Amino acid sequence: MNILLIGSGGREHALAWALARSPRTETLYVAPGNAGIAAEATCIALDVSDHSAVITFCRDHDIELVVVGPEAPLVDGLADSLKTAGIKVFGPSAAAARLEGSKGFTKDLCARAGIPTAAYGRFADAASARAHVEANGAPIVVKADGLAAGKGVVVAMTRDEAFEAIDACFEGEFGAAGAEVVVEAFLQGEEASLFVICDGRTGLALATAQDHKRVGDGDTGPNTGGMGAYSPAPVMTDELTRQAMDEIIRPTIDTLAADGTPFVGVLYAGLMITDKGPELIEYNVRFGDPECQVLMMRLESDLVDLLEAACDGHLDEAKAVWRDEVALTVVLAARGYPGTYEKGTEIRGLADLEDDPLLKVFHAGTRSQEDRILANGGRVLNVTALGSSVAEAQARAYAAVGRIDWPEGFCRTDIGWRALKR
Repeated sequence: MNILLIGSGGREHALAWALARSPRTETLYVAPGNAGIAAEATCIALDVSDHSAVITFCRDHDIELVVVGPEAPLVDGLADSLKTAGIKVFGPSAAAARLEGSKGFTKDLCARAGIPTAAYGRFADAASARAHVEANGAPIVVKADGLAAGKGVVVAMTRDEAFEAIDACFEGEFGAAGAEVVVEAFLQGEEASLFVICDGRTGLALATAQDHKRVGDGDTGPNTGGMGAYSPAPVMTDELTRQAMDEIIRPTIDTLAADGTPFVGVLYAGLMITDKGPELIEYNVRFGDPECQVLMMRLESDLVDLLEAACDGHLDEAKAVWRDEVALTVVLAARGYPGTYEKGTEIRGLADLEDDPLLKVFHAGTRSQEDRILANGGRVLNVTALGSSVAEAQARAYAAVGRIDWPEGFCRTDIGWRALKR
């Protein structure tokens, strides 16, 4: 099978690595890919916003399956264009991708379907959003409605912080994504992520993970796209997973299907485990980053089989098999991230880490120049390890981090701390 994977980050490197392992994969192309993905697949320059160019490439190269990694092309309707052209694609339609593309849309769907989530308000101007904060107090959560690369959410501990976040949205910090804001009640509990593959009717629960969004140790500093993760998440017991499937995932799938916009792809549910059980924080419509990296390290099933079963509507016949070990990933980021950072600095020592079967360094923001690997983004590498426990996986990952020569990079030193504390 010839496969085209869309994307260039650590999530896509993990997907490329898993797809390349499948005996069903004949040729794997990735657009545009990165320096690490080039070792797993053929990287190609392709403007994925030009849907006709993607379709032409697929026809010229006999592509039998397209896997869309990031959210932006899904919200932009790439899956719709491919399906219309008769090309099999794993990823939701633009209408279904509104679950991530509009936080207000998701909150309204939750209200209609009775899905447990925080109380909220939607606002198209700063004055009414500020009035809502005045009426409800802090802590409170302010979210840009649209896609903001993981940076449009502020957990405001004071009214002033909430006002600043509201003003930032309406003053254009997040572009069109901040034209509307959602203001939510603050949920108390522990966060976890649940991933479910969907075929429009059936949801197949994959695995759980726990991300670390804050840039600093002890969950301090601003939110980022994610500084590390591990799987499984101990807080998500089998009972809580069943509850989340029954009360959150299945009503979502059923409501979208009833609306005529069936969801085919990955539902990534960000959950808060409260005293009442799991409540939905938000949905993403693709594999998480860096959660995908730990999921792919643990997945024993053939990823191609699972994705095709979703595309063909046969998930009720599929099963996902996982390794018993814990997987943990540490993100190495460029100094200054999530603010201003430098590109083009050289990373050394990666070749020395390639022979350990319990370790994989997934590239995110990298590019190659002759025989050198250069940083080319904010989050640059995902050092991912397996272990019999969180402590063992953590020790193996950080030992590998210590062998990477990149003075211009940094990482959190406490990935997995909640599981260890538990």
